[in-house]
Amino acid sequence: MAKVTLKKIEAEETTAVSEVKLYARKIWLAGLGAYAKAGQEGAEYVKELIKTGEATEKKGKKIVDEKIEAANTEIDTVKDEVKGIKGKIEVQFDKVEKAFDHRVGRALNRFGIASKHDVETLSAKLDGLTALLERVARKQ
Repeated sequence: MAKVTLKKIEAEETTAVSEVKLYARKIWLAGLGAYAKAGQEGAEYVKELIKTGEATEKKGKKIVDEKIEAANTEIDTVKDEVKGIKGKIEVQFDKVEKAFDHRVGRALNRFGIASKHDVETLSAKLDGLTALLERVARKQ
């Protein structure tokens, strides 16, 4: 009976080893098949990814260009508004400056201080008198 049990164990061991070898071979073949398939389909997949990336980049550039154009248009509009406001401010500033000059001139006249116009008029009269005196001096 010991011989029968030993043969039975040996037969089971041989079957187990064969099954392990068969299973190992299947694993090897599955890995090899996966590698080959990934090599074939991987190249195509990478090409698809590149096409998708190029399309996305093109769309992104278009969107960025549209945003830049919109921003530039808005900047130009604001510049025009600022120029208009600047012109209005300059006109108002000129009015304020003239009013200030007029009031300061009146205040100076009340104190008896001559205005720029008075000084220029007096200077012109002096130039005329100087010229007249020079003519008289030459005649003598």
